[in-house]
Amino acid sequence: MSNEPDLFSDRIHIEQLEISARVGVPEKERAAPQRLTASITLWPQRQAEELHDHIAKTVNYSEVCEETKKFVRDHTVRLIETLAGELATHLLQRFALAKIAVELRKFVVPDAKYVSVTVTRSAALD
Repeated sequence: MSNEPDLFSDRIHIEQLEISARVGVPEKERAAPQRLTASITLWPQRQAEELHDHIAKTVNYSEVCEETKKFVRDHTVRLIETLAGELATHLLQRFALAKIAVELRKFVVPDAKYVSVTVTRSAALD
């Protein structure tokens, strides 16, 4: 067992944020926005003990939610895999994150509760 600290131990999690997106392989499916949910796990660049109870030093999860809704609203893609990857990259660039995981759930298969895709991306830390 290593004595090295886990650099990704502190995280923020947003569970099933309701979003609307134009996503789907058939053009008919992309014609109107459809309901998806996004679950997003954020690993901030700063650990909790570095925050000193100041919101300006952390990742504001309300801003992440608003940015997610805006990004998804403004993009039209065929695959939820594409949307999840592009959203993860966008949020990594916009916020002080070391790592992010984005799960998108789509509710289109009649005999399944949902179909989901999860992508994980890491920032290039200097």
